[in-house]
Amino acid sequence: MRKTIASLEADPVHAALIRRIVNEAGYECVSFGQSRRLLLALHDSAFDLLLLDWQMPGMSGREVLNWVRGNLDRRIPVMFLSARDAEADAVSALIAGADDYMVKPIRAAELSARIGAVLRRACPGDFARNAPLRLAGYVFDCTARQATFHGHPVCLTPKEFDLAVLLFRNEGRIVTRDHIIATVWGREISPLSRTIDTHVSRVRSKLGLHAANGLRLTPVYTHGYRLELAESEAA
Repeated sequence: MRKTIASLEADPVHAALIRRIVNEAGYECVSFGQSRRLLLALHDSAFDLLLLDWQMPGMSGREVLNWVRGNLDRRIPVMFLSARDAEADAVSALIAGADDYMVKPIRAAELSARIGAVLRRACPGDFARNAPLRLAGYVFDCTARQATFHGHPVCLTPKEFDLAVLLFRNEGRIVTRDHIIATVWGREISPLSRTIDTHVSRVRSKLGLHAANGLRLTPVYTHGYRLELAESEAA
């Protein structure tokens, strides 16, 4: 199962560079240009790693780290990507609970290696296996990008596959529309667009996500969607 990494970076050029490096390293990258939007996403979405820039408008990356360590029960590894190159800044961030600190300019190979090292320390068991994503008879092979239900192949477009994996990875949790847009499309979509709803409808139909098959995909008004086990499957 691919890890999902949140990147907090105000500069669009740096954000695009980080996203490219992370995606090419085999992870999913969700970019945030404002600290507030990242904190809102953390209420509903599960990230495997946070990449924080220190110098953010309004709320700094250091303040985001303090909030994460003080308010989230699950320990999410945090790595700083910062132009602040003073030793005191790095030491301060590490003491406050950061797992790593990398000084800009960003070097692709080094960033990829550091991300891998942080994730291996945080989730050593996940790197001992490369098992497909399985739930209620559904299997997603993210390497081959193939989906099956009770052994029968399900034909999904690339966007539908990415959307389905995102929903299955977050079973039981609300996946916000902003998170879907950032993870699956990686670009802005008009609030008036029906693109997300259309793709969700197709995923629901093609995979047969209803109670008889053990899973239910429902909209959450003004927020997004939630995939959850049907009562019989949960029991």
